[in-house]
Amino acid sequence: MRAAFAGLRLAVGTLTMVPVGTIEPPTRRSAAWAMSLAPLAVLPLAAVAGAVGWLGDQARLPGLVVATLVLMSLALGSRAMHLDGLADTVDGIGAGWSRERALEVMKSGDVGPMGVAAVALTLVVQAGGAAAVLGRPWGWLLVAVAVAVSRAACALTCVRSIPAARPDGLGAAVAGTVPVPALAVILVVSAAALGLVSQAAQAGSGLGAVAVLTMTIVVGLLVRIATRVFGG
Repeated sequence: MRAAFAGLRLAVGTLTMVPVGTIEPPTRRSAAWAMSLAPLAVLPLAAVAGAVGWLGDQARLPGLVVATLVLMSLALGSRAMHLDGLADTVDGIGAGWSRERALEVMKSGDVGPMGVAAVALTLVVQAGGAAAVLGRPWGWLLVAVAVAVSRAACALTCVRSIPAARPDGLGAAVAGTVPVPALAVILVVSAAALGLVSQAAQAGSGLGAVAVLTMTIVVGLLVRIATRVFGG
């Protein structure tokens, strides 16, 4: 239980702005718990996103405006870490240099044109998708659950057999820590939760399974590309 609690604190402190105090250096067990509990760790962000969606609906604001406010709340609540990571990853993959050079590009902190384009296009797609979901009954709740479920990608990227790209940093601490059975449970629970809420939103009972399967395929392809380019 101590490792689970330490992992939850690590996940909350890393993935959100919620203060958790001093975080001890992660062990392999606590790192595995952190990546496995990522969907639970972001529940505060999910709750805020859902609340923004509900308030926007009550205020009769345009759907795209509400969706943009939801994305703004997520970026603020996560320190925009996911957007920064997306930009760095795309810049590294698109560098067209050696593995060492690609890792340097990612570590530099500068954002190149490919990274900017990736972030901008991703936000446009997310805003359009969120606007469509928010227009449904209980859409705000579906958005909140989708935010939490999306963090199952953390376990996907850290499943055993996937190495770290470099020997230092947080990536090295969490890479390859999540057992395959644990990942299976996370994906099944995520699909069930999303499917249950999607029924209330009149989006079809199969939405949860389709969404989680799509996420697994897309993240799996990204991991494969990253492993080929960065070595992990």
